[in-house]
Amino acid sequence: MKSVSELLAADGSHENWIPLLDTAAKEVFELMLGCQLTAAATTEEINMDVTAMVGLAGQLCGVLSVRCDQKAATLMTSKMLGVALDKVGREVADALGEVCNMVAGNFKNKIAGLAEGCLLSPPTVITGSDYNLHCMADSPAIEIRMLFESMPIAISLQIHS
Repeated sequence: MKSVSELLAADGSHENWIPLLDTAAKEVFELMLGCQLTAAATTEEINMDVTAMVGLAGQLCGVLSVRCDQKAATLMTSKMLGVALDKVGREVADALGEVCNMVAGNFKNKIAGLAEGCLLSPPTVITGSDYNLHCMADSPAIEIRMLFESMPIAISLQIHS
């Protein structure tokens, strides 16, 4: 079995990790939110004004992010907390941060030897759409686009080896 650092060195694009990221996200949304993610039919950029990020450090360094619009983030919070949509308030950032954290944790646990060798940062959540994220990644990001209750979300992993 190859070590994580050998896997990172062998394939700079990490395209083979897309199915792992896809599975990790689907499992978290099914378990924590009680819903199925489906593949998005388009990669067209839409206004995703809520971004949650979790840093990875250790054998794998980088940033995993979950982006969506405010309506999707509010629905995720409602489902996660089991409260009505009209009762959701300031906890949206915490809920989306936790969803991102769980996807990152589930993803790293799917790579042999990485569970104990990679730490996660506390989540950071940004609201608003007028910003640029610059990551010190040295390989192209991998990204999946999914539909959450017919609303688009994007989950990406930027890796710095």
